[in-house]
Amino acid sequence: MMLKSFKAGLFVLLAMGVQPVFAEDAATAEAAPVVNGPEKIVQNVCAACHGADGNSVITTNPKLAGQHPEYLLKQLNNFKEGTRANAVMSGMAGALSQEDMEGLAKYFSSQSIKLAKAKSNGKGSLGEKIYRGGIAATQVPACAACHGATGAGLPKQFPRLAGQHSDYTVQQLRTFRTGERANAPMMMTIAAKMSDAEMQAVADYIQGLR
Repeated sequence: MMLKSFKAGLFVLLAMGVQPVFAEDAATAEAAPVVNGPEKIVQNVCAACHGADGNSVITTNPKLAGQHPEYLLKQLNNFKEGTRANAVMSGMAGALSQEDMEGLAKYFSSQSIKLAKAKSNGKGSLGEKIYRGGIAATQVPACAACHGATGAGLPKQFPRLAGQHSDYTVQQLRTFRTGERANAPMMMTIAAKMSDAEMQAVADYIQGLR
């Protein structure tokens, strides 16, 4: 009798266009996480280049994990408005709302950066001398003056550098020097006074900074 009643009820539900949810299906649906907001954007857009946790494995793409949210938000806005040139990132940022960008900045800043090691610029190296003391002959100031002795940076003003890929840092210093990247006038002035060898050395030191 109970089986007949169950079948009859099921028939009515199907006739009404209602899909019945059984206990096993309900449990599965409840267990499946719903990904929305910045996490969804990260999975669908950002992760391919920067990693799901902001630790990119492609050394010409920056690590975003642990970066100050204010800095990340500024860069996204600069990409969107065109004051920082990058064909890929301009397209990506152009599709984001201000709320999206704020959410992404907070998401990546909350991730833990995976530190690395310098290849050859440790203590006493040219890289360390430039980072901590600058280059007196060409009036290049010490990187530590703005970015801190440990490369932690200063929220709202200067980005975190410690652990960043040396390939990416060199790339950015060169674009500052050529004017291709023009959204930080101070860095353009500094980079214009640096040689390739000096850039390589300090970028390597920064990669191992902690």
